[in-house]
Amino acid sequence: MALKTAELHQVRGITFAAKGGSNHWVIMDGSPELGGSNAGSSPKELLLMALAGCTASDVVPILQKKRVPFSDFAIRITAHDREEHPRILTDVHVEYIVYGADINPADVERAIELSTTKYCSVSAILRASVPLRHSFRIEPSEKAVARPEPVDQQER
Repeated sequence: MALKTAELHQVRGITFAAKGGSNHWVIMDGSPELGGSNAGSSPKELLLMALAGCTASDVVPILQKKRVPFSDFAIRITAHDREEHPRILTDVHVEYIVYGADINPADVERAIELSTTKYCSVSAILRASVPLRHSFRIEPSEKAVARPEPVDQQER
């Protein structure tokens, strides 16, 4: 079992700098009303970004391996949290947007299914405590973007 590490240091108030085993720093902060200075994303925003990054890291290589002719890819996440403390997430919706022409929706659907049910560890962790929904849409491509070669599946 691989050991994961993280550390956090207070900058000022509720502004924190944190880094994981990869040695990359992230700033976390809150609003001035909470003692922060809006200098970075909130921990909950980072959680949603982690979900987007994790599932995108699955879906994009799967689409590439299937030779799906997409030119760009995006994810939009919406989530609600409850009003009382702890202000946990009550629902999360992940919208996948694939840009291109002549894309078979079944290929996109299968890539998302594999990510959400098999590969994305962040999705699996969140699914244990909050309902996760997803949808996708295919949009015409306005620009051609060079895509990197497919990569092997890595643990996230």
